[in-house]
Amino acid sequence: MKAVKSLRVVSAVVLSLGAGGAHAAGFQLLEQNASGIGNAYAGSAAIAENASTIFFNPAGMTRLPGVNVSGGLIGIRPSFKFHDDGSTGPGGLPLGTNNGGDAGSLAAVPNAYISWEVNPSWFVGLGIGAPFGLMTEYDEGWIGRYHSKKFKIKSININPSVAYKVNDQLSIGAGVNWLQLDANYRRNSPAAGLISRLPGGMANPLAPRLLGAPDLEAQAKLKGDAWGWNLGLLYQATPDTRIGLSYRSKVKIDTSGDTNIDNPTPVPIPTHFDASADVELPDTAILSVVHDLNSKWQLLADVSWTGWSSIKTLKIDNGYPPLNDELDLRFRDTWRVALGANYRLNHQWTLKGGVAWDQSPVDSSKYRPTSLPDNDRYWVSIGAQYNFNDQTTIDIGYAHLFLNNTSIDNDTDAATKGTVRGEYTSNANMLGIQVSHRF
Repeated sequence: MKAVKSLRVVSAVVLSLGAGGAHAAGFQLLEQNASGIGNAYAGSAAIAENASTIFFNPAGMTRLPGVNVSGGLIGIRPSFKFHDDGSTGPGGLPLGTNNGGDAGSLAAVPNAYISWEVNPSWFVGLGIGAPFGLMTEYDEGWIGRYHSKKFKIKSININPSVAYKVNDQLSIGAGVNWLQLDANYRRNSPAAGLISRLPGGMANPLAPRLLGAPDLEAQAKLKGDAWGWNLGLLYQATPDTRIGLSYRSKVKIDTSGDTNIDNPTPVPIPTHFDASADVELPDTAILSVVHDLNSKWQLLADVSWTGWSSIKTLKIDNGYPPLNDELDLRFRDTWRVALGANYRLNHQWTLKGGVAWDQSPVDSSKYRPTSLPDNDRYWVSIGAQYNFNDQTTIDIGYAHLFLNNTSIDNDTDAATKGTVRGEYTSNANMLGIQVSHRF
């Protein structure tokens, strides 16, 4: 009963915060626990040190006797600073000199897990987290305002799981996932260009009269949910070496909502439209190895793959073709490689470290969106674990993500949005805490 009550409290926090700021590649949130930050998430599908293994590999629950509860919170602070190099507006519209400030913002990513040993062979569990998230927001009047001003994605994933211990070497696990996605996309549009395309609006020959008018602002709010699944395998190859393999399925979500237009011009136009968009979120696979070198040192490694090519475009249907919006993304599949080590200082303290290379799904300056100015990143992580006793541990982890300078030359919809041309300087910092307890 204490475990269930604790999960309810932490779950309420998860559901209230959601997630708004990614920092795995793309808009995936690898940060499903804070205990893995210190190792840059190396060994994630094989370590199984607390109930958060439910997300990375449900088969890992067989290493957790009794009832285990784990909850954490991760603060992520990305930075995206744009430097213009000849951006142009649609139809020659002036853009000004505002580079948009820092488009990154602080976000909190919570998680909560519980696992239960039903008997020596069967284990069940429940995980709650936020596997996808994004938040970029630019200053008013910035150069790329016709591409985006704000793009925010929040998600909540509820993951009931089961694991079976086949024998002392092999365990298997599976889970189902209910995933809810909430998106908010805001951008400006030149008054003349948009009004000339609205049903019943001003005809093309008159539209140029509004070239000096204030921009219109369109905001789409969309929400949807769908089901997916995940599988895992854990194999104790030798007394010192453990191998984990896991897979999470694609999730296709049909979202719906509305688009609202803020119109500061004197021309009467429709300002509300029903909106919808479909997105197929990527599948992922992880291969992990954990090796106990001796009583002090533990080595960890990870290779993971994400099927980002499921997202080629993002189309927002507003019920009228001239007003529909589309982001031409052309994402590619990506790889991530991580290495880590743990050093057991004494019975209470374990020190952690890790590095990783994380490939971006965006591989072309032409298709790099201002809403996701993403690039390959390199992780450097440190952390520590403190054991209060045999039942309770606390993990603290910190990671800095280095990104190379990122070029952008996006002219995929130059006629209506103009061309954003320049370079981003970016980085990210994350700090997390995880508390785990065994009943």
